[in-house]
Amino acid sequence: MKEKIRITSLLTFFLLCFFSLISNAQDDKFVKAMQKNLKALDSAKTTAEYIAISNSFERIGDAEKTSWLPYYYAALALITPAWNDKAINADENSVKVKALIDKASKIEDNVEIYGLRNMIATQQMMIDPSTRWVNYGVDASTALKKGLAMDPENPRLNFLKGSSIFYTPTQFGGGKDKAKPVLQKAVELYSKEQPKPLYPSWGKNSAEELLAQCN
Repeated sequence: MKEKIRITSLLTFFLLCFFSLISNAQDDKFVKAMQKNLKALDSAKTTAEYIAISNSFERIGDAEKTSWLPYYYAALALITPAWNDKAINADENSVKVKALIDKASKIEDNVEIYGLRNMIATQQMMIDPSTRWVNYGVDASTALKKGLAMDPENPRLNFLKGSSIFYTPTQFGGGKDKAKPVLQKAVELYSKEQPKPLYPSWGKNSAEELLAQCN
């Protein structure tokens, strides 16, 4: 009887070791794939490159299924070129971006995802701010408020808030003077931030450049 118990214990031990090795190998594969894509995202220049990277992140997310990060970056990769590429239709782009955001938030709804919600709503509003503020401007503002309520010290949310004030005409409560203290706070928060591996860390240079324009 004791011999049977000992054999069972040994089998259990070896099975645990085996599944641990499998799990570690999968984690390592995920990390390497994410690091490769993040490097490509940092160096992307054309819309076609951003779309290819977004598709690659989405494939990682579909395979991993437990991390919000691949879907987050897949959405960010589609948002980024839309700030400058006038050929991108913001409404059409938003359909795909929002689907990716929904996938990410189903896994974990967090402050960084509210940053994405703010940006995609802002891009849709910018098509015609005078008529679209009532819908998309409010959506962007609501996302920002919810995100900052979750984490008032998030540098990216504070950068987005400062950026929004910067580009809002002074007659509507915006302008450089009002944006400056918010951007100063964002830059200070970026300097204190201790980024986690694979977690979002973008925006520091853009915040510094925008703050410099306030002086």
